[in-house]
Amino acid sequence: MTTEAEKESFLTQLRSQVGNTGDTITARDPVNQSTIRNWCDAVSESNPHYLDFEIAKEGPHGQIVAPPAMLQVWSMPGLIMGQQPQRSKDPSSATYAMLDEAGFVSVVATNVEYVFHRYLKLGDVISGRTKLVDVSEEKATGLGIGHFVTTETEYVDENDEPVGSMFFRILKFRPGTGRVNKKPDPKAEALKAAGLNPDEYLSPQERPTRPRPQWNQDQEWFWEGLKNHELRIQRFTDDGTLLFPPANANPNTHSMDYDWIVSSGRGTLYSHTVVHYPQVPSFDYPLIVGLVELEEGVRIITNIVNVKPEQIEIGMPVEVCFPDTNSDDDIVLHQFQPAQPSRTEETRKSSEMSEGDQLPLCPVPLTPRLIISTALATRDFQDVHHDRDAAHQKGSKDIFMNILSTAGITARWLGDWAGNNVIFEDLKIQLGAPNYPYDTMTMSGSVQTLNDDGSITVSFNGDNKLGSHVKGTATLRFTE
Repeated sequence: MTTEAEKESFLTQLRSQVGNTGDTITARDPVNQSTIRNWCDAVSESNPHYLDFEIAKEGPHGQIVAPPAMLQVWSMPGLIMGQQPQRSKDPSSATYAMLDEAGFVSVVATNVEYVFHRYLKLGDVISGRTKLVDVSEEKATGLGIGHFVTTETEYVDENDEPVGSMFFRILKFRPGTGRVNKKPDPKAEALKAAGLNPDEYLSPQERPTRPRPQWNQDQEWFWEGLKNHELRIQRFTDDGTLLFPPANANPNTHSMDYDWIVSSGRGTLYSHTVVHYPQVPSFDYPLIVGLVELEEGVRIITNIVNVKPEQIEIGMPVEVCFPDTNSDDDIVLHQFQPAQPSRTEETRKSSEMSEGDQLPLCPVPLTPRLIISTALATRDFQDVHHDRDAAHQKGSKDIFMNILSTAGITARWLGDWAGNNVIFEDLKIQLGAPNYPYDTMTMSGSVQTLNDDGSITVSFNGDNKLGSHVKGTATLRFTE
């Protein structure tokens, strides 16, 4: 066991480089359209000022520019000749190497704060110099025991003119030393009290599956549709009556001849309730049950997911989704979530905003493809973002989203709300619960401050099933 004196000595070594700045790292390639396009494709960014020359030349920049959240991307080392990225010889890299040698081999980014002096244009050659700002004392975190390392990078163009800066903090921790929060098991506690090892007597508890829905051959067409991610609505062929749930006969004419239509899956929330008790282990809580009025005119009872009870509003737009519901493998269930917000075509005006205005909820499905493709688009080839075996070895239950991807997705959502001509002046992010695959992150936010200089500050959150993944602020300027 490490003594306090040994910890203090090690911390002194770690902090020996604090305040020092490393060599200038120059991007291998100038700012270019193909890298911008790969980024935009991965994070679903459609602002034409990043992609379309004819539109961009009439915009606030007069030409195509890079998304501001790409600031760090250009000087990333990338995957050179198929090898894992090598650290440069600078104070922060030397500190990371000391931590690796001491067993703090796992890493996760926790904070990033960007300041944008100007947007990058095609042909810019970006360089960065990184200063080691701080190394924390040893901390016990949920992920593991480790040290927070903080750096600050100043970015300039080929003329040595400042273009932006980045304040960055990571946690280097020992795998397997994190806190495990488990509810006490009375049986296990009783065995411990008797001096016995619970592991020798109790088998691991598996979460029970959800109750299996019951149906007969007359409704099989509906359940087969769900397997194909189709929400089918029964239609009686004599007068076109739509009905849900399915019935044997038309309630108006008593005809028994029917087919079905495939619903658009879009609708509005007509009513809802939150189930508090009794709680069943196979369901996630809080459990929201809603009555959704579909575009086709019928109403359907369903779970409302990827939203907090306090965020629900009667009349809010919703859309169908088909998440993993811990049911039998041959069963797919329909659920509803906040609808994807449409992109604002005309840029908003700060003069029309008020403090407290709510931004639209935006669910982001966390597929393995999204996590991996955005990591590659940000030129971050750390194995924990694409290699499940490596992620397990370094203390993670799965691959997880990198902080550059979180920044890009957040900026895309904010830009979709604000409009094409919005100018990002800064973006500050703090990470919490990891974004693992097969979950959904729901973005929410509000106008926090109307600033005296005409800009606004927006606060935002991104929540998944584990809790808050990201929270922060962004300062936006609107061209009137």
